[in-house]
Amino acid sequence: MLVTGIIPRGYCKGVVRAINIAKKATKEVEKKPLYILGMIVHNQYIVNALRDLGAITIEDKNKTREELLDEIDEGTVIITAHGAGDIVTEKALNKGLDVIDASCLDVIKTHDLIKAKLNEGFEILYIGKEHHPEAEGALLIDPLHIHLIQKKEDFDQLDPSKKYLLTNQTTMSLYDIYELSEYAKQKLPHVEIEQEICTATKIRQEAIRDLPDDVDLVIIVGDPHSNNTKKLASISRDLAHKDVRMIGSIEELNINDLKGKKHVAVSSGASTPTSLTNQIISYIEQFDENDPSTYPLPKIDYDKILK
Repeated sequence: MLVTGIIPRGYCKGVVRAINIAKKATKEVEKKPLYILGMIVHNQYIVNALRDLGAITIEDKNKTREELLDEIDEGTVIITAHGAGDIVTEKALNKGLDVIDASCLDVIKTHDLIKAKLNEGFEILYIGKEHHPEAEGALLIDPLHIHLIQKKEDFDQLDPSKKYLLTNQTTMSLYDIYELSEYAKQKLPHVEIEQEICTATKIRQEAIRDLPDDVDLVIIVGDPHSNNTKKLASISRDLAHKDVRMIGSIEELNINDLKGKKHVAVSSGASTPTSLTNQIISYIEQFDENDPSTYPLPKIDYDKILK
């Protein structure tokens, strides 16, 4: 069977940085316990691997990062790759906690842009996913003057006489951002647009969009929590018009999906361990639907998750 491992795929630099910071902390932080304020990146395998090294993830989808701090009374807390508002860091320090910031540098860049434009008197329009930690962190900078945008209709409620900066969560769909930006230009005469899709997200999405015509199945490897992973799957389906499966690891691969296929393309989200994706590619390369001996799925090598 022909298999294409889509390039690029897997870890972006922000994910690598966050994981390395967390790994280093498990070895060097003397003030225990060590907590991670939410999933360090959106992949449960990585969360589990860091837990085994001694880093405790505090996560509740119904609570903000600020609220999660109420569950931590001592030790060190790591801010995840998604970033957090200054109010979160200040609260942690006021509680006597040590803080380690593993925020993606692209997220920090967006925060700096937002702060600068707020100081110039702009209202901020932030395209993002509600309750996503990256969006949450941006909105916390100034909840009164930063407005979450998720659809075109959100622009219709705004005062067109004001000056706005339109920016976005770094892991959104490049194509959704473009569509919303074009609509904003029509509705708001005083809008400035700064697209903050990170380069890693952009080139991964473009690679998916430009898949060869003969690909008859796309497998996207990643955690269901991962927004950039879900965007890769939606682009595969809606723009590349491919049959798509999104799975977390080899354990979720359904061999019936491979039967009758001639060319399978495999990609993964920016927080997906490389070992998980490579294992799937290797399995599909050896798969022969006419040879049942190639059917058994291998076990995950958990020792490679953080490498």
